[in-house]
Amino acid sequence: MKKIIMLSILCIFICSLAYAHPPSDIKLTYAPKTKILTAIIMHNVSDVRKHFVYKVNAGLNGKEIISQSISRQDNNTNQTVSYLVPDAMPGDVLSIEAYCNISGKLAKEIKLAK
Repeated sequence: MKKIIMLSILCIFICSLAYAHPPSDIKLTYAPKTKILTAIIMHNVSDVRKHFVYKVNAGLNGKEIISQSISRQDNNTNQTVSYLVPDAMPGDVLSIEAYCNISGKLAKEIKLAK
């Protein structure tokens, strides 16, 4: 009986991981006039309270400059974040790293036009 219970628990755990996934894409834009970096993090989920993007890190030239914790996703398809990056200059590289609360992460970067 103990083996059946343990096997059932293991199956439930493995099945729940099958539904977990990192963000699928990040769309980055930077507005030089306002110095605002915006990221639309694509992450399709069925319940934004249980499966969501829980943390976002922003970077400038390989150095983390912002870390934000998030308690739930905006909607079932994506999480949008915007950050003021006053030190960004032409030629710099801005990056976003987004973390799923269940499994995985995704990072994207953009190089600012000179």
